[in-house]
Amino acid sequence: MKVTLSALDTCESSFTPLVVLELAQDVKEETKEWLKNRIISKKEDGGAQLLFRPLLNKYEKETLENQNLYLVGASKITLLLGAEAMGLVKECNDNTMRAFTYGTRYNFKDFDDDNDDFLTMAECQFIIKHELENLRARDEKMIPGYPQAKLYPGKSLLRRLLTSGIVIQVFPLHDNEALKKLEDTWYTRFTLKYQPIDHIRGYFGETIALYFGFLEYFTVALIPMAVIGLPYYLFVWEDYDKYVIFASFNLIWSTVILEVWKRGCANMTYRWGTLVMKRQFEEPRPGFHGVLGTNPVTGRKEPLYPSYKRQLRIYLVSLPFVCLCLYFSLYVMMIYFDMEAWALSLHENSGSEWTSVLLYVPSIIYAIVIEIMNRLYRYAAEFLTSWENHRLESAYQNHLILKVLVFNFLNCFASLFYIAFVLRDMKLLRQSLATLLITSQILNQIMESLLPYWLQRKHHVQVKRKVQALKADIDATLYEQVVLEKEMGTYLGTFDDYLELFLQFGYVSLFSCVYPLAAAFAVLNNFTEVNSDALKMCRVLKRPFSEPSANIGVWQLAFETMSVISVVTNCALIGMSPQVNALFPESKLDLVLIVVAVE
Repeated sequence: MKVTLSALDTCESSFTPLVVLELAQDVKEETKEWLKNRIISKKEDGGAQLLFRPLLNKYEKETLENQNLYLVGASKITLLLGAEAMGLVKECNDNTMRAFTYGTRYNFKDFDDDNDDFLTMAECQFIIKHELENLRARDEKMIPGYPQAKLYPGKSLLRRLLTSGIVIQVFPLHDNEALKKLEDTWYTRFTLKYQPIDHIRGYFGETIALYFGFLEYFTVALIPMAVIGLPYYLFVWEDYDKYVIFASFNLIWSTVILEVWKRGCANMTYRWGTLVMKRQFEEPRPGFHGVLGTNPVTGRKEPLYPSYKRQLRIYLVSLPFVCLCLYFSLYVMMIYFDMEAWALSLHENSGSEWTSVLLYVPSIIYAIVIEIMNRLYRYAAEFLTSWENHRLESAYQNHLILKVLVFNFLNCFASLFYIAFVLRDMKLLRQSLATLLITSQILNQIMESLLPYWLQRKHHVQVKRKVQALKADIDATLYEQVVLEKEMGTYLGTFDDYLELFLQFGYVSLFSCVYPLAAAFAVLNNFTEVNSDALKMCRVLKRPFSEPSANIGVWQLAFETMSVISVVTNCALIGMSPQVNALFPESKLDLVLIVVAVE
């Protein structure tokens, strides 16, 4: 029997596989049978009413490597009813946006009983994920075959299976045909063009489409800064006192672009139907633990954890640890300044070409150390935030982002503030900013895209050789795809991508008036970033589940906070300039008051 995607559509209980579920190798047969029955059973019987089958039949398991891999799909009516239950918003025939309901399905644009494209593949996979996560324990006290995996009424079965190690992972399958079309219009042809944001949304969902939309918008917004900065650098740069006009433009630019983005973001999400989509009740995080009790809002059984215990962990452990890390970051910064002083004294004493090159070495070393410290701190912040035991994923993400942003901001920018406002050395500020910006961009490109892509290519070759060596009389196309994708890295969300743009925005908005080429380097980096991130999403990592989003979330606040700091910094730099100081030769208090008023 040949295993192909087309064959799956003709066999009994046929379906197009959308999601893969991998079980541990030693899972007991009674557990598999129980899980299968819960997935395929009707809703009224406590099931998910999905379609479910093993990737390999008994004959194929004897021929191929034994894999506990299962394919999950859904009938069209199940998907439509799921879309209604989740409140997916669709465009109606009168061009209004409304929550989809099965009873009024013919009022929605492009709906037809024979049209399978009314719901995007990303939406179908998101619905299946939602149905699997809402499989809940009824009268079971434990998972069959695993007495240690306790259950209670209302507990999510999938989360218990994942935390118990019975289910290894659940991931959506790529659609190779649709992926190839997306790649052809996205990144395979290196041309200056807008990204196909709507197609990205249709394939990966709104959260990832918003990231690429923001990346594109931010890159375009940087172009005026780059265009002004280039001639400014070439013709008036050597006079460090001529940065007042550029700083004035900088502080206006950093404020305006974020306001314009909010309007563009709202336009996109309204068109996609997520701006007006009803918010789902948020379930407890998989890692949340506590004493079993009854949620007073939902009436469901779930772990309860006292808020005061969480606050004690935050203020008595997490906060002191973050402060200690900040102190260590400042200590490393002072070592960097000692290295700068040593390199400068060596150059002044000898004045050779080698010592002039040596002047840049401390900044390069410091930039590399900053990247290492940022990554190590990230692991510590994730551990601490998980240990704080937040009930909701949104609360976990907010606390994690706050910890990471505070440390990254101080780690990356403290030296620049020290040089600008304590040492007041504009030449050293220019050198440090250029080195930190360029070095961080090169390291990020290597670590985020080039290295994972090279490792994935090696693994891809190994899988192909393995499949080609099989003697079985089967078409192993689907088998090869699933085995290849299950070994891919997991996409951990847009956190790191937004963090990189946040730091880049800081380098450009805070001090680019003393190094006008900062925006030009940021534009060049982002042109390659678009393509490397697209490659990473399409070929290096597993396809992530779609997640509806109405905006970029807490990152909007983070960028706006950086914008406020940028205004203060640029006003202070303007106030320090000799031209402005010359206007107030007698009273510096007047100067300070005017600078504060401008801010």
